[in-house]
Amino acid sequence: MRIVIALGGNALLHRGERPDAAVQQANIDRVALAIAALAQDHEVVVTHGNGPQIGLLAMESAADAALSAPYPLDLLGAQTQGMIGSLLARALYDALPGRRVAALVTHTQVRADDPAFGHPEKFIGQVYSAEAARALSRERGWHIARDTTGWRRVVPSPAPERIMETGTVQDLLGLGTLVVCAGGGGVPVVDGEHGGLRGVEAVVDKDLTAALLAEDLKADFLLILTDVPHVYADYGGPHQRPVLEATPTELRSGDFPAGSMGPKTEAAARFVERTGGLAAIGALDAAYEIVRGRAGTLVRPEP
Repeated sequence: MRIVIALGGNALLHRGERPDAAVQQANIDRVALAIAALAQDHEVVVTHGNGPQIGLLAMESAADAALSAPYPLDLLGAQTQGMIGSLLARALYDALPGRRVAALVTHTQVRADDPAFGHPEKFIGQVYSAEAARALSRERGWHIARDTTGWRRVVPSPAPERIMETGTVQDLLGLGTLVVCAGGGGVPVVDGEHGGLRGVEAVVDKDLTAALLAEDLKADFLLILTDVPHVYADYGGPHQRPVLEATPTELRSGDFPAGSMGPKTEAAARFVERTGGLAAIGALDAAYEIVRGRAGTLVRPEP
């Protein structure tokens, strides 16, 4: 079976943790063990989030007096793909001795006229107090919005239209390679005025990119791993309950928050609708059991 795994950024750096390299390495070692259990028996492609990492690099770039202007988000996204891809590849080499592993910097084409450019809503970076967030908004010109535990920077998140390296990923799979790609949703690019591609100031949602990649690769299963064991109806409310199984229509009726579970449920619904395959959402440590139908929230085709 061909499985595309979408790792949440919190699988690599948990909320409240210091963004030190050693902390991320320890988390990635745990991720690699979960992936390795599936890769023993299946073809696997791994995508990952980069929200905490790109936010840290953006802050450092904005504060660097040696720069005449901060680095744009597309280049910072490429940096995070290289860093996280290298950490994942090294951990996977250890967990899967003798297995081919490749980390591929990937570009995702978006529409230059996507309405998302006028409505920033994708969270990146760390959580701030209201006072610190207001100060950063004034100093950096950042858009700030409330997250579940505080205030964070928000940036445009245009919809993925095409993943430029899908054919290369397909070729690598044909050689028996476990591929890490489309990190952070891929480097966002649009058609240049005189040909070629031009990077844009945005971050593509990694779950929607994973769904598109899984569709293009004709994957059998899209596995979205996060920090909760299930999708929850009425999350945080008095009637909170786990959703064990749902169709795309049932999932969309749940009205999940745009900044957290919303993109995950939409990605799962799109993949199942367009391919007739299966998708699931659940916790990293339960990845093997989720694929076997024993954990997580399973998304199945309409009857």
